[in-house]
Amino acid sequence: MSRNNTPGSRPEQPVALVTGASGGLGQALALELDALGCRVAVHYNSAEAQARAVQDKLSNDSVVVTGDVGSWEAVTALYAEISERLGPVDVLVNNGAIRKDSLMAMQSPADWAQVIQTNLVGSFHTTRAAVPYMLRQRWGRIINVVSPSGLIATAGQTAYSASKAGLIGFTRTLAAECGRRGVTVNALSPGFMITGMTKNLSDRVIEGMEDKAPIPRFVTVEEVARSAALFLDQDCMTGQVISIDSGVSIT
Repeated sequence: MSRNNTPGSRPEQPVALVTGASGGLGQALALELDALGCRVAVHYNSAEAQARAVQDKLSNDSVVVTGDVGSWEAVTALYAEISERLGPVDVLVNNGAIRKDSLMAMQSPADWAQVIQTNLVGSFHTTRAAVPYMLRQRWGRIINVVSPSGLIATAGQTAYSASKAGLIGFTRTLAAECGRRGVTVNALSPGFMITGMTKNLSDRVIEGMEDKAPIPRFVTVEEVARSAALFLDQDCMTGQVISIDSGVSIT
């Protein structure tokens, strides 16, 4: 285990936790962070085989961890496992999320609550577990994956939009709390990608999404993941929403 523990400096091999790392974007982020020298904790909730397949592609020390981020007890347990096997988390990527789309008039209260619990409360849980150590070492990176749906109206997505808009506000306020201690907090807003969340969309919907964007194509998960280097390197960028979305959020 290699660490540079000088307060205020970036560790030689930061420990990075990527939630939801068994999916398309999560896998790409895990691979990118590994390439940047991080030791990655690959998190999954139900897709163990996919998570272990991601780990097999990593070069540095890594672990696979599981747990429902909507549960504080599960999050504290997975943090304890990461700390024991790799060390405390230096870089947190809150990527794990679910969608249960429906028009408000037909939305199940249970589905609405589950989306908020996983996407927003879950990000609180993982961040709350990570922040105290980051503040003590005076260096840390928190990257919250949001969505254009948190910035623009998307019919049928009140729950998902509320969770992502809430996470943007969470990002900005936490950035204000942590900046003096060397911890940056930013949001990454990917555009439409073909991932597990979008692969079942109809051709008509996909074409409509592409036509709406100034750059008329979906972004790739690899294009989005390349932003990880910027988040790690920039000491003075905090509280920002970085949109890699083919311009859809400005239309």
